[in-house]
Amino acid sequence: MVRESVEQQADAFKAARFNLETEWKNNYPRLRELDRNELYEKAKNEILDEVISLSQVTPKHWQSILQKKLWERVSTHVIENIYLPAAQTMDSGTFNTTVDIKLKQWTDKQLPHKALEVAWETLQEEFARFMAEYKGKDQDDIFDKLKEAVKDESIKRHKWNERAMDSLRVIQHNALEDRSITDKPQWDAAIQFMEETLQSRLKDTESVIADMVGPDWKQRWLNWTNRTPEQHVRNETKNELERVLKLRDEHTAYLANDEVTTVRKNLEARGVEVDPVLIKDTWHQLYRRHFLQKSLSHCNLCRRGFYYYQRHFVDSELECNDVVLFWRIQRMLGITANTLRQQLTNNEVRRLEKNVKEVLEDFGEDSEKKLQLITGRRVQLAEDLKKVREIQEKLEAFIEALHKEK
Repeated sequence: MVRESVEQQADAFKAARFNLETEWKNNYPRLRELDRNELYEKAKNEILDEVISLSQVTPKHWQSILQKKLWERVSTHVIENIYLPAAQTMDSGTFNTTVDIKLKQWTDKQLPHKALEVAWETLQEEFARFMAEYKGKDQDDIFDKLKEAVKDESIKRHKWNERAMDSLRVIQHNALEDRSITDKPQWDAAIQFMEETLQSRLKDTESVIADMVGPDWKQRWLNWTNRTPEQHVRNETKNELERVLKLRDEHTAYLANDEVTTVRKNLEARGVEVDPVLIKDTWHQLYRRHFLQKSLSHCNLCRRGFYYYQRHFVDSELECNDVVLFWRIQRMLGITANTLRQQLTNNEVRRLEKNVKEVLEDFGEDSEKKLQLITGRRVQLAEDLKKVREIQEKLEAFIEALHKEK
């Protein structure tokens, strides 16, 4: 019975093998037949190459990307919680005291945390970018799931060196304590930094005001749009508050209660009912715009102020404490970015690489994991071909043995 049936079985497997090989030739003519384990080894080498390329990122690239991201993360705090409250004090001594206290509180608590968060995110983004770029080189998308899983698992296991926080805090503290600008290029760079920052805040404020008061007559005429009733009230309130600012250019940041009442009565006389909260809201944005415009024109005056600053002979117009503050912030950003870059290139990239190797070893021993992560018709076809060939070879050896026995 065995003799009679074994050759039929061998023919059936021959036909199955022919079908599978034909499917492979037609669908994957340029690819080698690699089974799941062979594909995993190939992917493993590719991933390790991608991780190695992290160490080839130039110091300049790390530095600029870290500095840019850190400023994006902390700029709101610096402007809203440090610069604006201090600058609205109208007095040089109070300005410097407020700034020093607020900078100290910030460096003690939030700043080092924020800086390490930024460095960790930057490392993740660069790692992801290299994987994506590598994929661009006519890359095999069969590894996508596996690479994503290795990347996520490595990042999950990566813990930033905790001692880095304390040394960073000391470095940032020292950078912010220093307020002696030694040369004109540094002064000019600080002024440019301050101008760019204030310009972008002014632009935001102007767009908030534009949303509040609705389209002006030109836009209404060209676009056939109208103000809503609330925008009409806001616009009337804005016009009234602008008069208050014109009368008192050195107005403080807050409206007094009697001023709110006067504005409300003036508006009521023109038939506009308005809520005190709305008046204060509108005032907040208008005063902010007025203040930023003044700061920018003062910034312009300070261009020629470096030599006054150096001789500590400062006339009333050229107390450029705000420029010094922006210089301190700019310098702190540069020094922090440099420190983080060194931590990244000397320690963290190597530790991430070690994690990736460990994850790859773990995944390599877990056949369930490989089954989940390397999928698709191509893998299945290669696996089936491998099995059918093995069985066919065994059957042929068996048939040969039976013939010899005859």
